[in-house]
Amino acid sequence: MLTNLQLELLKTFSRPLPESQFLEIKQLLADYFAKKVDEGIDDLFEKNNWDVNEKVSEWSKSHERIPYNSK
Repeated sequence: MLTNLQLELLKTFSRPLPESQFLEIKQLLADYFAKKVDEGIDDLFEKNNWDVNEKVSEWSKSHERIPYNSK
């Protein structure tokens, strides 16, 4: 099942695009979603009253990996 965004993009770009336009649109979408991630991280820090330097330092010292067990 396609999302509403996928359906709209299929309708909008039903004709071939030059490679340069394709790459430009691809970059626009990547920039948009990167901005949304940045905003989400900012909100997370604000809601939790986290200091950026303290939290990043804390995360850099944590060990969250799950050990690999070959069977």
